[in-house]
Amino acid sequence: MGTFFIGLLLKIAMTAGIVVAASVVVERSGPFVGSLIASLPTAGGAALIILAFEHPPDFIAASAVGSIVSNSICAIFALAYAVLAQRHSLLVSITGAYVLWFAIAYATTFVDWSLAGALLFAAVAFPLTIVAGRRFRAAGVRGAARASATDLAWRAAVVTVCVIVVTSASYSIGSFASGLFVYFPVAMGSYFIILHPRIGGPAAASVAAHVQLPLVGLVLSMLAVHLLAVPLGVWWSYAIGLSIGIAWNAMLWGLRARRARA
Repeated sequence: MGTFFIGLLLKIAMTAGIVVAASVVVERSGPFVGSLIASLPTAGGAALIILAFEHPPDFIAASAVGSIVSNSICAIFALAYAVLAQRHSLLVSITGAYVLWFAIAYATTFVDWSLAGALLFAAVAFPLTIVAGRRFRAAGVRGAARASATDLAWRAAVVTVCVIVVTSASYSIGSFASGLFVYFPVAMGSYFIILHPRIGGPAAASVAAHVQLPLVGLVLSMLAVHLLAVPLGVWWSYAIGLSIGIAWNAMLWGLRARRARA
């Protein structure tokens, strides 16, 4: 029993620490840089670390397939919010986006996913959402939208609960569902919840419409984890996957800076 509570406290401390640290950086950045940081594995990363302590490499490799599918659904989630936020309230916009995420996620559980199938789903979802979201990026936020201490506290609490539920249920729901719910967009959604009432729906939607392209880097990260977790070990696969995600976002930032100078 003591070991259980120690593990639970470690989960809470690790998750809350990662989410709050990332939130502070995101809130002090502009929409494009904020989308780059928001696409990094913050809440998902905390869950992956915990799963690595509790499961063997083959489980982690298999769960990465679910994470690739999940991030493709997150791209659809962000686009759905961007579309709804043009004309609707925060409650309608965020609820509609989450309902769509759950509906698609539920449908994916009936598919026997392979790596090829997950990559094919991503190859369809990302180009469509990137192109469809282009017209919503014009109303971008010009300055930073900073979260208060209360915002950070409830965000950390909600994300921590989600991480604990997913990692605790991982033994019964299996590798694919674990990887799928590791990237449930609770941190991303909370960012929209903070922005929407402060800067308006269209401006908050512009942040959502920037997210899809950076999320491609997260798909590449999870591809590396899937391929390398067994032969190299989980921690090396995580390190390489994270490096790929950071390099992808750095490339996007560099290209944007180059266009701005031109």
